Amino acid sequence: MFHFVQILLAVPIRLSYPTKFIGKENIPKGPCIIASNHTSNLDAVLLAVHTWEKKFYLAKKELFKNKLFGSFLKSVGAIEIDRQATDVGAIKNCMRILKKGKKLVIFPEGTRNHNDDMQLGQVKHGVAMFAIKAKVPIVPMFIAKQPKFWRRNKVIIGKPFLLEEFYGKKLDNEILTQASDIVAAKINELRESQLNALTKKK
Repeated sequence: MFHFVQILLAVPIRLSYPTKFIGKENIPKGPCIIASNHTSNLDAVLLAVHTWEKKFYLAKKELFKNKLFGSFLKSVGAIEIDRQATDVGAIKNCMRILKKGKKLVIFPEGTRNHNDDMQLGQVKHGVAMFAIKAKVPIVPMFIAKQPKFWRRNKVIIGKPFLLEEFYGKKLDNEILTQASDIVAAKINELRESQLNALTKKK
């Protein structure tokens, strides 16, 4: 189902929302977490049509209210999560996916960011927790602008990194905050590189 939908949407999405992906080669083989800023509901779609391998995405439970649409979302890799509570079921699903060698995409801000300067909002602990528990690399990703019809955009994918310094430690709030700050810094590095590139062009 996933690749069928991917092929079906690839041409119309790429034409309607022309987006240049830089650094796709940085996505490693095997399990990893792709952590990105969140600009719109199209973020996951754009990544899906520009990279072939199936990935799994956390999606708010409200999107699954319609059973038919919810079933479709699950078939293309969406994982239902309750953002207002500690969703043990979603946590177990994410860990199972990573242990199976699959890729998980998380927008660590937890909601869409509408800042004009694309400054990263507060980063939640999920990315760090999963990466440490599963001992998998994190791939930072930065979306330069909110996707708009026929507007050119750019997505930068950075080099993967590990949070090895936290392996074996008790994952209390302090440790997870420290680890999440590293995740935020890596995404912000990509943002800064984009801003610097724009400055040089002027």
